[in-house]
Amino acid sequence: MELMTISEVSKQIAVSTRMLRYYEKAGLIKSMRVPGYAYRVYEQAQVRRLQQILALRKLRIPVKQIAVILQDDSRRQTLDVLQDNLAQMEEEILALAMVRSVLKTLVSRLEHSMQEKVKPEFLEDRELLEMIRVLQPPKNTLKEEKSMGDFIKAGEVLETKKDIRIVYLPPATVASYRCVKENPEEEAGAQIYSFIRENRLPAQKPDFRLYGFNSPSPQPGQEVYGYEFWATIPEELQVPEPFAKKRFEGGLYAAHCIKMGDFQEWEYFYNAVQNLAEYEIDCREPLGMGGCLEEELNIYNNISDSTKQGAEQLDLLIPIKKREKNG
Repeated sequence: MELMTISEVSKQIAVSTRMLRYYEKAGLIKSMRVPGYAYRVYEQAQVRRLQQILALRKLRIPVKQIAVILQDDSRRQTLDVLQDNLAQMEEEILALAMVRSVLKTLVSRLEHSMQEKVKPEFLEDRELLEMIRVLQPPKNTLKEEKSMGDFIKAGEVLETKKDIRIVYLPPATVASYRCVKENPEEEAGAQIYSFIRENRLPAQKPDFRLYGFNSPSPQPGQEVYGYEFWATIPEELQVPEPFAKKRFEGGLYAAHCIKMGDFQEWEYFYNAVQNLAEYEIDCREPLGMGGCLEEELNIYNNISDSTKQGAEQLDLLIPIKKREKNG
C-alpha cells in the first residue's frame, strides 16, 4: 500500500495543502495516521479521488455538488447537477453575447462615421443607449419593454461577475491569535470564535470584522505552517493571553470575493492585480502573506450559531497603492 504525505500530494498534483485540508473537512477525501509517519497520509485511492475533485472544480462545479456526485451510485443526481450547471453557463454565454452585440454595433458605427468624416453620433442613438443602460440596471425598478427582456437578463447575470473591487479598510485595534501546526486554520479559528462569543463582540462593536492570513506561509516539503486571525475590537477591550492586542493600519486594498475553498483563485486574482493600470501592489504589514488578507464575510451568521465555524464566503484582499505617473 503506497502512502503519501500531504506535502507529497500537494507537490505531485499541484494543489495547496490548505485546499487538501479543506476538501477533507468537507468530507470529500480522507487521510489516515499510521505508525512510522509523523503526519497524516493519503492512500492512492484518495489521491485518485482528489484528481476527480480537481477535474470537477475546473468545470466550475461547487464543492457541495461534488459531494453529491461522489456519493451518487445511480448517477441520477449527477446528471441533474451537470444539467443545472450547464443551464447556468448558457445564461452567462447569452449575457456575454448581448454585450458583444452592442460593442460590435458601436465599433461599426464609429468606423462608419470616421470614414465619412462626420461627427460621431453613435452615443446619441436612443435605441442603442437604452440597450446599454439595461445591461446594468439602475437600483430603482422601472418597467421595461418586453423587447428589452433579454438585455435586462444579461445585465443581471453580468452584474454578478465583477472580479475586482477597490476598497478602503479602516485602521483598527485587533485581537490576534496565531497557531503553528499541521492544521493551523482550524485551531486558530476555534480560538478566535470563542473569543468573539465570550466577549459579545457583535454587541460591543457592531462593525467588527475578522481577517486571517498565513503566518508563516506554507513552504514546499513542510507539513507545518502558521495561520493568524485578527478580530477588530474596541480600543479599551482587555485582551488576555494567549491572544495579543495589535494595531492594524488599514489602507487601500484590491478585493475579490470567493466561495470558501476556492483558494486557487488567489493566483488568478494576484496576477490580475499586478496588471491593473491605475494601481500597484503595496506590500505591508502583516507580512505573513505580504500584507494580503482573507476576510470572512458571513461572520455574523456564524457567531449567532454556536454550531458553525468558518466562512462560507471570503474576500481575498491585496494591499495596493496608486501608480506613480511617469513624467
